[in-house]
Amino acid sequence: MTKTSVETIPMLPFGMLNAFLVINGDKAMLIDTGLPNSETKIERALRKHGLDWSSLRLIVLTHAHIDHAGSAARVRELSSAPVLAHYKETPYCQGVSPILRPTGAFGRLFLKTGAIERPFKHFTPDRVMETDELDLAEYGFPARVLHTPGHTPGSVSVLLEDGVVVAGDLVASGILLGGIAFRSRPKPPPFEEEPEAVAASLARLLSLGCTGFLLGHGGPLPASSIRTFGKRGLRAPVV
Repeated sequence: MTKTSVETIPMLPFGMLNAFLVINGDKAMLIDTGLPNSETKIERALRKHGLDWSSLRLIVLTHAHIDHAGSAARVRELSSAPVLAHYKETPYCQGVSPILRPTGAFGRLFLKTGAIERPFKHFTPDRVMETDELDLAEYGFPARVLHTPGHTPGSVSVLLEDGVVVAGDLVASGILLGGIAFRSRPKPPPFEEEPEAVAASLARLLSLGCTGFLLGHGGPLPASSIRTFGKRGLRAPVV
């Protein structure tokens, strides 16, 4: 049986922005695509494992903010891989402005820069997830996509067979945008649409036995950090 591995693709230095390449034999799945013009970094990660654009079978978007979906259209052009997103995220994929509710002082300052609201090449997902859970066996990966709303209405996480979950922006770690320093300390990302939904999504992932969390900003974090994150009152308590 081929073992699945995960390659972190640093889209910005110091863990400030991550995408992830899931590799299973001669197949690869990309989770998030980074900012616009990130295709060179993605191609480099594929080549590191002896793969190329034709090896990419699926592109999963945890959500459609510019820093996670900015290169989706271009990567689809290069690879012919389908883009998967939740149906509640489709409007953001197609250019509707996201709702940006800052979680603190940095989020308020970051919002004023306009960086997260910059235009990027919009698109319509090829595979629209309309259920709460989707098995990726049909694409050749022992993994499930789970609807984990809160950061955005259509946020999803990808749960791998070993208990590691790619959780997008459900939680972040580090300072400022995430990463840089104190990467073992969980915190909210700069923006969140529904904090209570985030708490419920994190609780669900823990209840499913997730052991480690790979994050879009900062991380990785063990499950114990996520439990502590809730118990300290930064979120509703999680199990």
